[in-house]
Amino acid sequence: QVQLVESGGGLVQAGGSLRLSCAASGSIFNINAMGWYRQAPGKQRELVATITSGVNTNYADPVKGRFTISRDNTRNTVYLQMNNLKPEDTAVYYCHANIEGWHMGDYWGKGTLVTVSS
Repeated sequence: QVQLVESGGGLVQAGGSLRLSCAASGSIFNINAMGWYRQAPGKQRELVATITSGVNTNYADPVKGRFTISRDNTRNTVYLQMNNLKPEDTAVYYCHANIEGWHMGDYWGKGTLVTVSS
């Protein structure tokens, strides 16, 4: 019905950059807020960044100034540009979206792994 597929994860050295993408597909009338969350080993899932259907953004303190969230509404895609990556950024990154389809709901991608080596 509705699915989110992340891509762009991988292995990068500290100080490097990655760009994550998440494309929503299926029965979609409208996508409201979209965002990225991450879960590191032994830790709870935490918010990374969110973006409204417009351009309002919100970032978790650890990524402020380093990560940028954006979206392309024509392609139902949200991006996360990650610069100056640190080892503590290592986590599985999950895409989230609140979507109005036949029903409104919250959807999650299966995650993409980002590993930052020092």
